[in-house]
Amino acid sequence: MPNSRQITLQRSVRYFFAALFWIPVTFFSLLLVKNTIPYFSFSSDFSFIEERALLFLKPVYKFSFYLHIFAGMFCIAAALTQFSSYILKKRKVIHIWMGKIYVLVVLLLGAPTGVYMSFYAKGSFWERALFLFMAIYWFYSTMKGLTTIRQKNVLAHKNWMIRSYSMAMTAVTFRVYHILFYYYGVDHLHNYEISLWISVLGNMLVAEYLIYRKSRSYLQTFFDPPVAIQPHQIN
Repeated sequence: MPNSRQITLQRSVRYFFAALFWIPVTFFSLLLVKNTIPYFSFSSDFSFIEERALLFLKPVYKFSFYLHIFAGMFCIAAALTQFSSYILKKRKVIHIWMGKIYVLVVLLLGAPTGVYMSFYAKGSFWERALFLFMAIYWFYSTMKGLTTIRQKNVLAHKNWMIRSYSMAMTAVTFRVYHILFYYYGVDHLHNYEISLWISVLGNMLVAEYLIYRKSRSYLQTFFDPPVAIQPHQIN
């Protein structure tokens, strides 16, 4: 049996790697929120808006844009509370209510406006198709997260919400990759396309790896195992 020193070391290593993951995630998430807030001055003095000046003449597109960035900003900030073991154990009411609001914002605002805006996304047909996939998968994974928790299937709920969050986080990881490739001298259009594909596929792979690590039968996680796992069984 492991002695107390080994147990302490194992916990320290686990906390170290958790901090190594969550500190940059939290930092870049809050940075995105900070950089999004100025858009609600409704000024047109932003490069994104200037590039799409003709599209912003369409009331539906303009309305969808502001709804979408609000939804994305809120979901990224709200999701940071959803994977905290402290909040889940000690402040469960925060987890429940923030989760409910996250689901409503995704299903009613974020994903539907994402579908609409995907048809006007920058890049080729494939980039627009990728944006459309992101919006649909974000909606689907969030809906699955909602239906599984209603069925008291906590483990399946956790898996699907990890997948949902991976789509929300593409807004963050895209910008991180975009900055990195910019400093490597990649031209704007190729930088945009490469950063987009890496952020989406990379986030999905990370999400599936996290789920795979905790799953006895990985493929079964796509089909909602019938045995409900109680919250105290989830680390």
